Amino acid sequence: MNRILAALLLLFCHHVVLCQAPLSTKSKKAIELYNQADNFRVRGQYDQAISLLSQALEKDDKFVEAYYRLGTTYFSMKQHAKAVALYEKGLSLTTDLRTQKVFWYDLGELYLLSGDYEKAMKVLSSFVNNETLNKAKVDRATMLFRSAEFALKNKANTSAYKQQPMSDTVNRFVMQYFPALTADQQQLIFTRRVGDGPNDDEDLVVSAKDAQGHWQFPVSISKNINTRLNEGTCTISADGRKLIFTSCTGRDGIGSCDLYESRKIGNDWTMPKNLGRNVNSAEWESQPSLSADGRTLYFVSDRRTGIGRRDIWISTQGDDGQWTKAVNAGKQVNSQYDEISPFIHANNRTLFFASNGLPGFGGYDIFFSEKDSTQWTAPKNIGAPINDHEDQFSLFITADGKKGYYSHEETLPNGFSRSKIYEMNIPADKQMQYRSNYVKGVIRDKVGHTPLSAKIELINIGKNAIESLVESDSITGEYLMVLTQGADYALYVNKPGYLFKSLNFNYSEVRDFKPIIIDIDMEKVKEGSVAILNNIFFDVDKFALQPRSTPELQKILRFLNTNPTVRVEISGHTDNSGAPDHNRQLSEKRALSVYNYLVANGIDKKRLTTKGYGPDRPVTPNETDEGRQRNRRIEFRIVR
Repeated sequence: MNRILAALLLLFCHHVVLCQAPLSTKSKKAIELYNQADNFRVRGQYDQAISLLSQALEKDDKFVEAYYRLGTTYFSMKQHAKAVALYEKGLSLTTDLRTQKVFWYDLGELYLLSGDYEKAMKVLSSFVNNETLNKAKVDRATMLFRSAEFALKNKANTSAYKQQPMSDTVNRFVMQYFPALTADQQQLIFTRRVGDGPNDDEDLVVSAKDAQGHWQFPVSISKNINTRLNEGTCTISADGRKLIFTSCTGRDGIGSCDLYESRKIGNDWTMPKNLGRNVNSAEWESQPSLSADGRTLYFVSDRRTGIGRRDIWISTQGDDGQWTKAVNAGKQVNSQYDEISPFIHANNRTLFFASNGLPGFGGYDIFFSEKDSTQWTAPKNIGAPINDHEDQFSLFITADGKKGYYSHEETLPNGFSRSKIYEMNIPADKQMQYRSNYVKGVIRDKVGHTPLSAKIELINIGKNAIESLVESDSITGEYLMVLTQGADYALYVNKPGYLFKSLNFNYSEVRDFKPIIIDIDMEKVKEGSVAILNNIFFDVDKFALQPRSTPELQKILRFLNTNPTVRVEISGHTDNSGAPDHNRQLSEKRALSVYNYLVANGIDKKRLTTKGYGPDRPVTPNETDEGRQRNRRIEFRIVR
């Protein structure tokens, strides 16, 4: 639904009750001007409507309905102060309860949107106490009253936050909104519009950071994506290689606006593809948000099967590349009104969204909900100063939780709109519980150093569950995987014909969030190839396998079953602490524990041998704790 259509519906809903009552004026000329104004008002030709309504009030300055309709016109233009003054004047001229209720209802919303919470509570209370027929309006007025009550109690000092518009290098267009960043914060993607009208050209642009950390001039993201028609709100995966965006006309659409997917291979974006009927409907879909690995999609739709007017929906992408049938995010997230602008943080646990159906500071406020197993917690208002009496939406928070980006629209004195992208620093005590880091680099062949396309799995060791699955670029070999606080992770790199790589990242505790750069060299499956098993765990001076070794053991099983002719040596190694003979015996027993697990799970014992080397084959000097830790390991060597 575009801005003009929304405004027309708003105007109709506001004035329909007054239209049914007899007019308060006897002046035929005032009535004539009043009716003429409506022909312009319903078409969004506000200047003409304002002129005619002003003339009607010159003919009769006690014309209550003209004050109301003129105020409603300014309301639609978001000139709230003028609308309030006209409503207050009209209300002062009538004692008719039916007319007063119309003023009370609209003034309540306007006071709320203006941050005048005490006045909002007063008139909304008057409306609720006197309205007996229109339950929908009573429910809405009650919700607005609760918002005013909430806002009055939760005003906060904004000094802790530092927020400012981004430089004019980025904010160089009339309108720019819905910012999204890659996890490494090196690319900023957003929608730009050349004018403030709904039919002005929208395109997706990208701004990159230079070596000094300055944002560069935004450029078109791709000629394969941007057309002479509109390309709107978008989302990008953490590695910057999967893009979902909105397009409403000119493509193979299903509904009024659909979601499309494009992938970046090397430096080029593929031709966009409609996500299909499992995601898109005959209605309106927009405002997508991807999980860090690009395999879960959150979006907004006004399809009739929702809970409210606009709801948040969720779809996941399977290994075959197909998106599953979208499901509603549920009543814990969606209200009977509008939920828009979802943003799933890189931690894949915290969902931010905007709602006008929950108690807030006025208009759309930003809320967040945490994923608890398979359920969402009750939404919480993110609070001031991010939320205030104006509309807030399109919030993006960086993976490390330290910065936020959002767009802010304002109406200029000439009636035109302008929006800018703002950046803010989030104080440490306001940052989310689960923040994210990332590991990135290049995957390549160990011998030729040629880039490789490979699958990278991130396993939550404690849950033995896949947290994320991404692929490296088939041309550059580049990869990026997000690591979130609160878990111990096994990371596996897999490619047919190559020995898998095993890495460990323990993020169970809060730690330094410096980016991790690791280039990974893959060895082909051949005699002499070695995999260090970094996710096999034992207690100190013990050889019994810890339960959290299960993901690694299952990975070995899958590899051996996929490569049935391969024979391997499982070897144990220690550091140089303690007696060498004891260490050799301990390392042999640890290797044997792995051997026994594999045999018990169906691997022919003829394919396996074990060896305990103790401290005899260090991979690094034993001079530091880190070095000694690296030397305490289990290896997996192909012997034939």
